[in-house]
Amino acid sequence: MVPNGCLVFEDEQFIESSVAKLNALRKSGQFCDVKLQVCGHEMLAHRAVLACCSPFLFEIFNNDSESRGISHVKFDDLNPEAMEVLLNYAYTSQLKAETELVKDVYSAAKKLKVDRVKQVCGDYLLSKMDVQSCISYRNFVNAMEDWRLLSKIDRYIQEHLLEISEQEDFLKLPRLKLEIMLEENVSLPSNGKLYTKVINWVQRSIWENGESVEALIEEVRTLYYSADHKLRDGHPQDGRVKALGSDEDHIQFVQKKSPRENDHKHLSSSLSGMLSPPVTMPLRPKHEWKIIASEKKTNKTYLCLAVLNGTLCVIFLHGRNTPQNSPSSTPRLVKSLSLEMPPDDSVEKVMSPMHYARSGLGTVELNGKLIAAGGYNREECLRTVECYDPVKDIWKFISPMKTPRARFQMAALMGHLYVVGGSNGHSDDLSGGEKYDPKLDMWTPVPELRTNRCNAGVCALNGKLYIVGGSDPYCQKGLKNCDVFEPIERSWTSCAPLNIRRHQSSVCELGGYMYMIGGAESWNCLNTMERYNPENDTWTLMAPMNVARRGAGVAVYEGKLFVGGGFDGSHALSCVESYDPARNEWKMMGGMTSPRSNAGIVAVASNIFAVGGFDGNEFLNTVESYNPESNEWSQFTKTFRS
Repeated sequence: MVPNGCLVFEDEQFIESSVAKLNALRKSGQFCDVKLQVCGHEMLAHRAVLACCSPFLFEIFNNDSESRGISHVKFDDLNPEAMEVLLNYAYTSQLKAETELVKDVYSAAKKLKVDRVKQVCGDYLLSKMDVQSCISYRNFVNAMEDWRLLSKIDRYIQEHLLEISEQEDFLKLPRLKLEIMLEENVSLPSNGKLYTKVINWVQRSIWENGESVEALIEEVRTLYYSADHKLRDGHPQDGRVKALGSDEDHIQFVQKKSPRENDHKHLSSSLSGMLSPPVTMPLRPKHEWKIIASEKKTNKTYLCLAVLNGTLCVIFLHGRNTPQNSPSSTPRLVKSLSLEMPPDDSVEKVMSPMHYARSGLGTVELNGKLIAAGGYNREECLRTVECYDPVKDIWKFISPMKTPRARFQMAALMGHLYVVGGSNGHSDDLSGGEKYDPKLDMWTPVPELRTNRCNAGVCALNGKLYIVGGSDPYCQKGLKNCDVFEPIERSWTSCAPLNIRRHQSSVCELGGYMYMIGGAESWNCLNTMERYNPENDTWTLMAPMNVARRGAGVAVYEGKLFVGGGFDGSHALSCVESYDPARNEWKMMGGMTSPRSNAGIVAVASNIFAVGGFDGNEFLNTVESYNPESNEWSQFTKTFRS
C-alpha cells in the first residue's frame, strides 16, 4: 500500500520470528551480556530483554550502566527451573510451568516484580485450592504478602470452615483451648461479641502479663463470663477472678508499638491521605490480629480460625454453667440472657468483605443495596464499583467508572448516582464528574465543576446536587465554596459559602437541611457542624461534636445523624456519635470493632453499615454493621443452615 507516495508495510511474521531467534540466541549464549547465577546454576541472557520484562532487573542494570562487560546477578533464594520459566516468558511471552512448579514461579515473579506473571500464577493456585490445601496456600500467600489473594482465600475459609476444620493441615495448627464458666442464667454472647472479648483477653495476657501465644496454647485456660457481660480472668472458685476493664466492649484490635514507632505515629496515621506509603513503612503490621472465620458448632461450643499476634491459630472454646455464686462484686442479672444466643439452626459468619480494600471511597444506598465506588489502597487508585446485597451477604461488581477516583463522595439523585471531583492517584484537582444509570449499568460524564475539588462533600437536596468545601490541591487548605448542580439544565451555579473552611468533612441531608460535619481547615481537625437552609441560602453553626474528626462517615438513621470513625490528627478512630436535630445534641454511641478513617458509613433498610477505610496500619475491605437494640457494632451476620 502506497498512500501519498509513502510505502507502508507490516510484516506480521517478523516479530514472531525475531522473538524465536532471540530466545535461540539466549540458549546458545550468543551476544549475551548478563549472567544470572541462581543457586549455583548459570544462565545467560540479554540485559535489554530482561530490563523490559522485570523492573527489578531494570534498576540493577540501570545502576550498572557503565559496565562494559558481562553483568552478574546472583540469586540464592530462587528455583533455577522457575527462573528458566520466567526467562522463556521474557523472550516469548509464553508461560508454561508444571503445577508443582507454579509456587516457585510465583516467588520468582514477585522477586523480579513481574506482576503479570505473579497475578496469573496466583489465580492458577486459587483455581487448584480445596479444603485440604487452603491452609497451606494461605501460609504461602501470607508469606508472599499478597493481600489480594489472601482476602480471597480467607473468604473461601469463611464459607468452608467446618469442612476445613477436619483436614490435616488445620489439625496441626496451634490451638488455644478456652473453657468459659458461665454465671447462672447467663449465656455466651453472639459470635462477633464473643471473639472480640477473647481477642482482648489474649492481648492483655501478652502485653500486660508478659505471656506469649505459645505459652497460652500449652494448656486449657479457664475464663469467667459474668452477668455484666465481662469476660474475666480466672475461676470463681479460686478467688482469682479478675475483670478485664470497664471499656472492654470497646477494645480495638491494635498493634502495640515500640517507642520509636510511637514517635512516628503522625506519619504512620497520615497514610490514610496518601496513595502509597513511604518505602520505610511495612505493608502490613508485623504482628497482626485478625478473625478469619468462625462457626458455632453446638449450643455452647465455638470454633474460630484467627491470627493472634501474627500467628495463625485455632480458637476452640466451650461454655459451661457453674452452680457457684458469682463474685460479690458482680451484679446479679434477674432476666435471662439466653435470648442473645442464635437458634440452633443458625450460624453467625463474618460478613463478606469487598473484593478490594478501599479508602477514600464513595458510598451510597440505592434501591436497597449498598454501593461502594473507587477509593485507593496501597497499590492503586480504583475505578471499580461494587454492590452489596445485605440480605444475601454478597458483593457484586457493576460497571466501573470512566476515571479512577478517590477522596470524593457520592450521592443518589433522581434514581442515578453522581460522583464529582476527587483524585485519580496522580492529580488532586479533578473537576469532572460522572453519572450512573442503574437501568443501563452505564456511567456518563456530567459537566465539569466551576473549580477543581478534592475531599469535598457531595449531597443531594431538593432535587439538586451540592458539592461543598474541599481542599485546594496546591496549599492543602480547606475551601468555603459551595456549588449546586441542576440535573435538568445540567449546569453549576454558586450558593452561599460555608462559615468555616473545610475539607474531608461529612455531609448529608436530614429534614430538608444539609449538614456539613467536622473535617479540617488545613490539617487541624474540627468538631464543628454547619447546617444549610436552601430556602434562604444560609449556613448556621450548630452544636459541635464531642470528638474532632476528619474523614469520618455519616449516615441518617431514624431521624438522627450517625457519624463514625475518621482521623483526629494522631490516629484513626472507631468511636461513633449520634446527633438529634430536635435537641441539637450529640451523644456518644457504641464504637465500631475497627478504627476506620476515610471509610463509608451508609444506612440500608434497617441497618447501618461501615465499609472499607484505613485503620492506621492497613487499608480495609471489611464490613461491619450497627445493632441499635444492643448499641453495638459487629462484623458478623446471621445465616441459617439448609
